Amino acid sequence: MQVLLRRDVKGIGRRGDIVTVSSGHARNYLIPNGLAVEATDGAVEQAATVKKSRAVREAADRESARAIATAFAETPLVITAKAGATGKLFGSVTAADIVEAVERQFHVVVERKHVSIEHPIREVGTHQVSVALFADVRGTLNVEVRAG
Repeated sequence: MQVLLRRDVKGIGRRGDIVTVSSGHARNYLIPNGLAVEATDGAVEQAATVKKSRAVREAADRESARAIATAFAETPLVITAKAGATGKLFGSVTAADIVEAVERQFHVVVERKHVSIEHPIREVGTHQVSVALFADVRGTLNVEVRAG
């Protein structure tokens, strides 16, 4: 039976997709829970509209992510932390600190889980950090840690 998904369903498809599932699964689970409707001609047209708008939105988000990645590459992220005379930090700079500094300096909201640091930064200097901005767009941040 073909159904139009009204919401993302794990293991089946995303919102707006037309998928083929067993009749029992459709009638007993998907349709009663509001996750899908039968794929009629009107539903198929609606699915095409939803897919088109999703593609436009994803393209715009991808371009925005590329612009942010370019800004990350051109401008270093400056973080000031307390350090000793040898350049060792009292504590460390973590992903949470980087997220906070990115929001302050670039006015971009990045989730902490998208920031990839091999290990916490414990020394003054310039360090490179990778940030996932979109599904296939990653930016490299040059984090400049200064003693302060």
